[in-house]
Amino acid sequence: MNGRVLGIELRRSAAPWAGILVLAGSLAIFCLIDAVWWRGTAGWTAQWTSMALWTRSLLSFWWPLVVGLGALYGLRDARSRTSELLTTTPRPAWQRAALPAGATALALAVGFGLLVLVGGILVAVHGTGYLPLGWLPISLVAALGLVAGALFGMGVARVLPSVLTPPALAVGVLALTAMFLRQNAEGEVPSGLGSNRLAQLSPATVAPREMLLTLSGSVHLGQTVWLLGLLATGFALLAAASRRARLLALTPVLAGAALALLVLPSDPRDTYVIDRTAASLVCDGPVCVTEANRYRLAELAPRGKEALAVLRNVLGDRAPDAVREDTALRALGEDRPVTAGVVLVDFDETVIAKATGNDLTRALIAQGLAPNCHGHSPWEGGGTEDVAVQGLAASWALGEPRPVPLEQPGDDEYARRTWSEAEAAWTKLTAAPSAEQRTRIAQVRDAAVSCERNLLLPVLAGEATR
Repeated sequence: MNGRVLGIELRRSAAPWAGILVLAGSLAIFCLIDAVWWRGTAGWTAQWTSMALWTRSLLSFWWPLVVGLGALYGLRDARSRTSELLTTTPRPAWQRAALPAGATALALAVGFGLLVLVGGILVAVHGTGYLPLGWLPISLVAALGLVAGALFGMGVARVLPSVLTPPALAVGVLALTAMFLRQNAEGEVPSGLGSNRLAQLSPATVAPREMLLTLSGSVHLGQTVWLLGLLATGFALLAAASRRARLLALTPVLAGAALALLVLPSDPRDTYVIDRTAASLVCDGPVCVTEANRYRLAELAPRGKEALAVLRNVLGDRAPDAVREDTALRALGEDRPVTAGVVLVDFDETVIAKATGNDLTRALIAQGLAPNCHGHSPWEGGGTEDVAVQGLAASWALGEPRPVPLEQPGDDEYARRTWSEAEAAWTKLTAAPSAEQRTRIAQVRDAAVSCERNLLLPVLAGEATR
């Protein structure tokens, strides 16, 4: 097969449409829908690893569709009624199979590669400055999965030349993918109800929620072995000319599945692992961030030191002495552990992520006085009462005459009522003697560290004690 023949195949066949569909469809999903993949430190343009995982998560529906499209393409000879004619030519069957297989593989590889290229450019423009190599196998295995699925569909359609083969394959693979992939992404790491090893036979991944999570090397190796076996079986079925050859063609996929199941991890914690390099801390004095967010340190360090000075003036010996990015994994809705000696910074919290200059100093002071053990993220939303209390505490520490919210209160009734109660608590706080005010702030901080969220406003208003 030379380049001229391959070019003719690409121009006159349906092979390019598979790659175009993957590229255009994925970009349409990402760019036309304002959803969680645009938000937070695990957004698809925030980091290289999260970009690779987001683009690969789309395989949950692209992979079954590509298998069906490959089967549709594999029916070409049967539809044109040229199968018997082609078998009489002296050209070997594997050479005839290599042309459509090569065109399909090239189209899918280029289509998915361009998608990753667009994501990579957006990540580079974002300017994180952190370029791990771990994202590359994530994307390479995804491309291999698309190619292997398409060739497997072509081979099955060659063996079962029926108009029902493409839809049956697409629906069957979609059902298996959905069954394998219906993993619970609400825990610290994604996990499923069924076998973790079987779940990894699907090249699709769940949507990334934690910036520091990546796939382990055993997952890359096991999936590569399995997908190579699937690809080899697809090509062998496409080129098989006898019943014996078709039976022998099943050997690679069976061997690949057996070897993969020996390599793939059985525990979800061994599937999704912490990227230790990304999670390593980079410090400027008492202010530390992860290597993945090193670019934030230039602004956070001076603001963090300024906030620590204010906290020391207010709390004395009980003041925290460090500012550190939060790297602990936690399930959705689970409280995060907070300590009195450290101001935890979570760049997924809107009050931190969007704050700059004096607003960032205010947010750090607020987190030091009323630590938020619940945490906010694009997946969970924010705690209106927590943010209101933090705003009051920061305004008090900065000696402001009126309370300034850390973020604009919402327009819903609950948000308006909460901020109204916060302003009433502020009035009662500032009317108390200075020593009493310090006592209430200290009690609010103790309650926040203990995750006693319902006591914060009453304690601040002097209506409850801890």
